[in-house]
Amino acid sequence: MRFFETVHGVYFDDLDAFQILHNARYLLIFEHTIGAFWRHLGWAGKLDFNTNPDQFHLVRANQIEYVRAVEGTGQVRVRLWIERLGRTALTIGFRVLPLDQDLDHARGSRVLVRVDPSTRQPVPWTDEIRAKLAPYCVTSA
Repeated sequence: MRFFETVHGVYFDDLDAFQILHNARYLLIFEHTIGAFWRHLGWAGKLDFNTNPDQFHLVRANQIEYVRAVEGTGQVRVRLWIERLGRTALTIGFRVLPLDQDLDHARGSRVLVRVDPSTRQPVPWTDEIRAKLAPYCVTSA
């Protein structure tokens, strides 16, 4: 299994009153990593659901565990992979790490569900996206 990883800056306005990364910023950094991952897979520019129907998906759940505080400004790495690729849903796993160690600052997951644009009901992921995600998958159903 492969993973995707990016480096993100931690800036003064990301910190709370205790000068640690604010809890809400972890999900924002994770969101930026997912965006970079989609661009890595070829989803860049304007969304076009007609040529790429897999782009129409919704977040079902976010889960995060804060393990070790990010203190002060600097940089962190965010690593993601596909924890599970089901028929209509996929779970993305992630870790927030320092640049120089594989020790978690935070870890968690996000569940995405592909939906029909008009009915908002779950529909299966296409074979095209399954092939692109396969190298990053821990398991598939």
